[in-house]
Amino acid sequence: MKAVSMLKVLLITYLFTGLLLVLLSIGLYKFGLTEKQVGIGIFAVYFLSGLFGGFIMGRSAGTKKFLWGIGIGALYFVILTVISFGVNHSIQGSLLRILANLALCVGGGMLGGMLG
Repeated sequence: MKAVSMLKVLLITYLFTGLLLVLLSIGLYKFGLTEKQVGIGIFAVYFLSGLFGGFIMGRSAGTKKFLWGIGIGALYFVILTVISFGVNHSIQGSLLRILANLALCVGGGMLGGMLG
């Protein structure tokens, strides 16, 4: 049953991610954001999406919420990485940036799970 819940939460999390990316692209268009600002925005999207997914999963888990949040954050990161690899046929970015993305996704998920 938890696997089905996790898949539902992941789907909702990716829909939330899509919404945030649309808002970021509107900001890019309307305000002429720089490349650095867009990069910071993408980091924020990863964190907020992990937070949102962890919160929803924590609400439905009942116990060990932070672990379920970590799980959602980690799965979110893995799927992002697999999709990126599928599109680019390689891993893009430095190891430090990849680890930062992992920390943002997992940390956001853990925090969301604790708040849920």
